[in-house]
Amino acid sequence: MTKARELADLIANVNKGSSLGNKNFIINGKFDVAQRGSSIAGIENYTLDRWKIDRQNVDNCAATVTQSTDVPSGQGFMNALRIDITTAESALAADETLQFEHIIESQNLQPLCHGTSNAKPITLSFWVKSNVTGTYCVSIYHYDGNDMINAQYTISSANTWEYKSMTFVGNTDSGAVIADDNTHGLKFNFILAAGSNFTGTQTATWQTYANAQFAGGQTANIMSSTDNDWAITGVQLEIGEKATEFEHEPYEATLEKCHRYYEAHTLNSYTNIGFSYSTTQFIIPYHWKVEKRASPTFSFPTVGTSSGNLGVTVGTGSYPSTHGSVLRGSAQPTQGYIYNNAGDGYAGLTDDQICILYGYNAPILALDAEL
Repeated sequence: MTKARELADLIANVNKGSSLGNKNFIINGKFDVAQRGSSIAGIENYTLDRWKIDRQNVDNCAATVTQSTDVPSGQGFMNALRIDITTAESALAADETLQFEHIIESQNLQPLCHGTSNAKPITLSFWVKSNVTGTYCVSIYHYDGNDMINAQYTISSANTWEYKSMTFVGNTDSGAVIADDNTHGLKFNFILAAGSNFTGTQTATWQTYANAQFAGGQTANIMSSTDNDWAITGVQLEIGEKATEFEHEPYEATLEKCHRYYEAHTLNSYTNIGFSYSTTQFIIPYHWKVEKRASPTFSFPTVGTSSGNLGVTVGTGSYPSTHGSVLRGSAQPTQGYIYNNAGDGYAGLTDDQICILYGYNAPILALDAEL
């Protein structure tokens, strides 16, 4: 694409309501942020930040998602997301699907003006690579209106990075208003396999959701063999009818956006101070780096080589043998409390005593407020 063409497309998109900065509605579209780890096994899980692999009625298929350094040459990308099938689905049943998902928060989508006569067209662009050639479908689902639209793309050459773009019309139906809140707005489904119940006709206009159109026209099936893989990077969603050059934002900006939905802390040495109110119970306040979309849930996952434990010390130079599995969490969008009320004893802990949360061997505290 020439610079003149890029400029013309950018001007056209701005005239449609786009902006020169922060034009990309997708978070972590170049897959630089991977708080959960760079290799994640399983299906029906969030993987690299803001992206989830999911399925319907699949019996046996298993996959591993990795942060890959195999990227399109000369495009400024350092990472891609790659899905490798580790257990194949021997026969694709009519009711089975495998898809890769990205959900956008409702209040971030207000510039699209859905549900009005001024609803904006949007263009999705990305780089994709797979050993499985054929027709793939991208389907968009609108939660509030229970409606959908989809488009197709074709992988023509096996194991070759290819650039794709597709434009979707604005949703002008009066019942299609996207709520201005922190709930589910639009879900983008990159279909990787779909049974015959879902592969009917493509719908190029917004219509009420129907299974038969969920993966309209899909022929590719990456679940068929453990030799199969699929990779993607440079995902951009922007207002307008033309795809423009990918917006490379700084890593720290992407990380901060991801923290609204998931925040993983590596805890070393002393962290936060609280107090005890018996020999077995304590409460320690904990503040997040970024306000969460909603009250997060606590977990203490193993990420990479980090497999340490959390403890509580009373400042005597030693800490009780408290592990993350017995700690509890209570949270609000901006802060929360780590506590124990399971009746576990703590050496040296008494009533009304200052205590300190302590991390040893680099434990992870994860806060989850995903859509």
